[in-house]
This record gives sequence, C-alpha cells and structure tokens, in this order.
Amino acid sequence: MQNNFLQPTLKGESVTLIPLELSHFEKLYQAASDPLIWAGHPSKDRYKKDVFTNLFEDSMDSKGAMVIIENSSGRFLGSTRFYNYDEAKSELCVGYTFLIREVWGGKTNREVKTLVLQHAFQYVSTVWFHVDKSNLRSQAAMKKIGATLSHEEDVEFNGQVSRYVFFKMEKGEE
Repeated sequence: MQNNFLQPTLKGESVTLIPLELSHFEKLYQAASDPLIWAGHPSKDRYKKDVFTNLFEDSMDSKGAMVIIENSSGRFLGSTRFYNYDEAKSELCVGYTFLIREVWGGKTNREVKTLVLQHAFQYVSTVWFHVDKSNLRSQAAMKKIGATLSHEEDVEFNGQVSRYVFFKMEKGEE
C-alpha cells in the first residue's frame, strides 16, 4: 500500500483535497471560526481558537487529514479525514468533515465525498461515517450521497459520551 494512502491529494472539478500541514493552521482556522459550523457537533465550541487548536493538532497526529481548497480561488473551505483503517476488515472511516456555510447545500460536499470514496474504494470494501445523533444536517448529507444507516452507538470522545448514528457505503454503491 502506498505511503500516502490516508493522506492523498485528490483533485476534483471545483475542489482539491491536499494533505494537512502545520502551515495550514491560520487559513483553516479562519474557515472554522464560524460558530454556526459547529452547532450540530458534540464539541460546539470548536470555533474558539484554543479548542480548534486541539482539533488541528489531533488532525495532524492522525496522518489522515486533508484540507479542502476551492480550485477557482485557492480559498480553504474546510477539511476532512480518513481514520480507523482496518485492513483485516477492509474498512475505513471518513469524518471530522466541516465546510464553510457558504457552500452548504451545494455540490461541494458531494464532490468531496465522491473524491474520498473513489480513493478509499481502491483499498477497502466498506467506508463508515460516524455522525452525532443531534447533527441532523450531517445525517441528511449522508443520505443525500447514498450512505445507508446501519446502527446507533454511544461513543466516548474527549471524556464525553455522545450518541452516534453509523452510516456506511459499500464498494460499488458510490
């Protein structure tokens, strides 16, 4: 398996995903600093610089995070991440995705998900998406891209237990 499997560069028609680097912090924080982006997330205060710094550091440590950049302007639109790769089960998770409000409800999320799914399905058979049960916007986005609701589960994150819904896509369904 290639070294950059979990952090590829993926180019689409209107966006490009590139591996997250330390130098991206300020531009990515600028995109993330809108409180409404995080309203549906368990960590609703990620718009605060100190809280976002923790997320950014975790994203760097994951070695699976990518920045979403608008091709026409070079503007940072958000980020996404591959995580929980299980070679034996041929599974991978996609998540920690956020986008600026300006592109909500448009084609950006679908294009990002199409790019990451096409890439992931070169290596795995199943892709999982974990969405907080209260995040109705993200659940609707999962259904919009054709993901199937699998089950619900309590998940602990940073000492806080939240109820998550698990969506999945199988190779050939994308």
